[in-house]
Amino acid sequence: MDGWVGAWTGGRAAVHVGDVADFDAQFLAPGTDRARRLRRLRQAHHYACLAVGYSPEPAVLVLPAEVAPEWTDWLARELAWGPVEVHAGVAPDRTLAEALADRPALAARIADSDRPVVGWGRTAAQGEGPELAAVRRFESKAASHDLFAALAPEHPGIRLPHQERPDGRRRTARRLTARAVRGLTTVLKSPYGVGGHGTVVVEPADLFAAGGGGALLRRLVRTGDLPSDGLLLLEEYVDPGPAARLRDLTYDALVGPDGTVHPVGAGAMDVAGTRYRGVTVGPGAVPRGAAATARRFTLAVGERLAAEGYRGWYDVDFVTDRERRLAPTEINLRLTGPAVALMLRARLDRVRGPGHLVRTLDAMPLGARLGQGALHDHLERLRPRCARLGVTLLPLIPTAGREPEPTVGLALAGPDTEALDAAEALVAAAHHALAGIFEALR
Repeated sequence: MDGWVGAWTGGRAAVHVGDVADFDAQFLAPGTDRARRLRRLRQAHHYACLAVGYSPEPAVLVLPAEVAPEWTDWLARELAWGPVEVHAGVAPDRTLAEALADRPALAARIADSDRPVVGWGRTAAQGEGPELAAVRRFESKAASHDLFAALAPEHPGIRLPHQERPDGRRRTARRLTARAVRGLTTVLKSPYGVGGHGTVVVEPADLFAAGGGGALLRRLVRTGDLPSDGLLLLEEYVDPGPAARLRDLTYDALVGPDGTVHPVGAGAMDVAGTRYRGVTVGPGAVPRGAAATARRFTLAVGERLAAEGYRGWYDVDFVTDRERRLAPTEINLRLTGPAVALMLRARLDRVRGPGHLVRTLDAMPLGARLGQGALHDHLERLRPRCARLGVTLLPLIPTAGREPEPTVGLALAGPDTEALDAAEALVAAAHHALAGIFEALR
């Protein structure tokens, strides 16, 4: 058994609790209005479908959104799971903790399952203590930057982006404008944010078009890209140059119950602007040198987290510069999209043999709005076409197909990046073609 699998669940099938919204709620800005809170809740509940991959094998799934049984049947067949007990539609319009407070029998089922229980991340529902304190501290992009600064001098291949913390919004606007006048692109960050929320890349042309730094900040608050008050961080934009293909990297690890840090693996992320869209993990997904540098630095971060009392999953995200050095940008003290890809890879390697690459695509656009039944049929038609390319198609997020901008979350598993690229192109074209099919039926 791999060291990290044993440290995570003891190699046993686990209870997976889809509490993404509960974790995210800890870091919402105090002034967030009701409409934005509900929109973020809905997005988090879609993302909580990734609970299928919180460990290599679930025994019980607790999901806030309603899902069709065909979805878990498909995954169980492909991943050789045993029976999976599914509790879905538990919390469609509130956090999971709030829902479980009104469902004591289900809460007791989770607590008394005699199995490992894994969720997205630590929340107050599991009790206060050093682990939660570490989460609250190092999820901050300011505190994580301070930790990176302490560690970077001992790690060749790591470069630290310069970060400023202006006092007040007016000072922030002036510093943002001064940087733009010098032709500098700036990464503007709220200290807390997930999935790209609260992070904006500001190019000089964007600032001047908005009418200056103050006007740009006001616009970003109106659109919900930034909180209405509180500290903002100005961080150097790291130019990837010709290394742009490997722009965004991540390395996952975990701190075991005894404080031992276990490496898990590297991934090449797909990030549009500042929004995470997916990742590729497995042999060759990240060049060996970059993966080794990321591993060493991430394990050093883990040692510091362990000393602070943290136990559980974490990752460090990096961007690459023109010299292929890695610039660390944040720590996520929780599960992540790349974590799910690594869980799927571990399971596939165990039941089918080693060597899988896994690519997750968290929000692929659909050309038409589809209910789960129609979406299942659409994907079922794609499954054999992917198989002919040597790629296994795994549906991960089936609940967002009825949104105004419909999407589906998928994983593709195959022998090499060429096969994954071909399967992704095939699937994307089929999704896009849905628009023409439904137009012809009008």
